[in-house]
Amino acid sequence: MSTIRASKATFWYPVSEATYHLRFLTSITEIDAEAWDALAGRNYPFMQHGFFLALEKSNCTKAITGWQPYHAVIEKGPEGSSKPVAIMPLFLKDNSRGEYVFDWSWADAYHRHGMEYYPKLVTAVPFTPCPGPRVCIATGQDADEIYRILSVYIPQQAKKLNASSWHVLFPERHECEAFNTLGIQDRIGCQYQWFNNEYQTFDCFLERFASRKRKNIRKERQKILDAGIKFEKIPGHEITNEQWKQFYIFYQNTYLVRGRSPYLTEEFFISAGDIMPDSLLLVLAKKDDSYIAGALSFVGEDTLFGRYWGCTEEYQFLHFETCYYQGIDYCIEKGLKRFDSGAQGEHKIQRGFEPVLTWSNHWIGNSDFDHAISRFLADEEKYIRRYQKEAFNYLPFKNTNEEEKKLTGD
Repeated sequence: MSTIRASKATFWYPVSEATYHLRFLTSITEIDAEAWDALAGRNYPFMQHGFFLALEKSNCTKAITGWQPYHAVIEKGPEGSSKPVAIMPLFLKDNSRGEYVFDWSWADAYHRHGMEYYPKLVTAVPFTPCPGPRVCIATGQDADEIYRILSVYIPQQAKKLNASSWHVLFPERHECEAFNTLGIQDRIGCQYQWFNNEYQTFDCFLERFASRKRKNIRKERQKILDAGIKFEKIPGHEITNEQWKQFYIFYQNTYLVRGRSPYLTEEFFISAGDIMPDSLLLVLAKKDDSYIAGALSFVGEDTLFGRYWGCTEEYQFLHFETCYYQGIDYCIEKGLKRFDSGAQGEHKIQRGFEPVLTWSNHWIGNSDFDHAISRFLADEEKYIRRYQKEAFNYLPFKNTNEEEKKLTGD
């Protein structure tokens, strides 16, 4: 392979004698939005060019935040006239914040052995633990060849950057399996998601519940009605700057009560509203003509992605109504198949969110740590799979056997 050639913002590898080249972008602006989105598609909003652009414009993904863009683009054709045929988000990171696939103990082990874990390379959507595509390939291209290129040359570039590792977070299962086949070991996790079985109304959904648990949900919703709280569902193109400012107060408060600074800036939300309004849904809770809480979701072609929430007044069950029940109502109304409400939150199980597995892949440059982490992941997988099966016992449905078979493959 010829020596790497560097320009101001890109790096080129002739990775195939025939046609393929791999380059790295230090900004999403270095690739045309139309070319990127033609590969990313519209179903999963977090892979859209506009989402990454909003993060950059608002200074959320910069070297200073630990999320330096370094996106991988594979192009096909002679150098100088090649066209993108595959894209993969990539970031050079000096911390593990905002990832939600936790490797703090790995970093600590490196430190205790006098080694540096950071920087590392991470393929992920920043601050967004929503599973989805991580490698987007043009129709008709050789996917096996694309994955081989990435699995060979991303680790090579990691070594040039003195990065300890490369992590692919929340890919789709087939992507995880493709990388695992090529030696990039896999890891599983568990989240909770809601599935729409062609419900006509929220009450139709509740009919699946055992009687006592159905009554509990109705009591929770009635409690909010009795408090005089009303809700507005506002599509992205109708959100005003004043409503964005109000929502940011809610979002910021969620972090401040924990003594932390928020990951995202007010400018990010305003930029996202300008760049990709069709992908946004804002739910605002109002009492006595004043907004008291809000939740922002992203909308795909068949999925609602619940992302950010906050409030300035506390009411019992306000969080559940704003973040979950209003989202379920929306999915039923619009015929969306799934509601991905984000990471963590076992309280979701008793509200009809089913335990599903999530995936990640990890290349570790140091062979000794690679073997140790491999053993850890094997033990962890047994625990996660057992946990998922046990979690089905806490679903509120009359019969959970069919749901368990559907999601676990048993």
